[in-house]
Amino acid sequence: MTERPRRIVVALTGATGATYGVQLLKRLHATPGIESHLIISDAATLTLHQELGLQRRDVEALAHVVHRNRDIGASIASGSYQVDGMVVAPCSMKTLAAVAHGFSDNLVTRAADVILKERRRLVLMVRETPFNLAHLRNMTSVTEMGGIIFPPLPSFYHRPASIADMVEHTVDRVVDLLGIENTHAARWGGMKAEQNDVAG
Repeated sequence: MTERPRRIVVALTGATGATYGVQLLKRLHATPGIESHLIISDAATLTLHQELGLQRRDVEALAHVVHRNRDIGASIASGSYQVDGMVVAPCSMKTLAAVAHGFSDNLVTRAADVILKERRRLVLMVRETPFNLAHLRNMTSVTEMGGIIFPPLPSFYHRPASIADMVEHTVDRVVDLLGIENTHAARWGGMKAEQNDVAG
């Protein structure tokens, strides 16, 4: 039998940070053995145009398989269809709430529900600040169900020179969470001796 590709669902919702989903799709598309499945919400279509000047079709071209958010009968809506992980990038608070409460009213939330019930890897790149108590409780609920809450917070130890560098580093971390081989990532190697002397 021919080994199937690793299937990763990428969903873009209406929160700010559309660049994370786009860059993740580019990375997955360039990785051998990966089959990306894409869902774009209506709100995400507006955000893509506002933040990146992209049309829906521009982003759909980066995926191997495209699903409509209203297509609740899509392959990825069933646990019998083997998917290896899902990332919602970015994840709106509305989507977070729906996932936290099992409210599967569209394909994004249904696919996420399937990932959780099948005990597969779900990563929600939640975008909001500051968080209110409902946000925090919803994040706790998803975590208790086995999902990973991953706010795309930039790090600076690798000395990013641009916003693109910060986005790429965040995408590297997500790729790691999916268990995909990643030679692109900047890895922390510990502080140098002279840095430790200063810190001490």
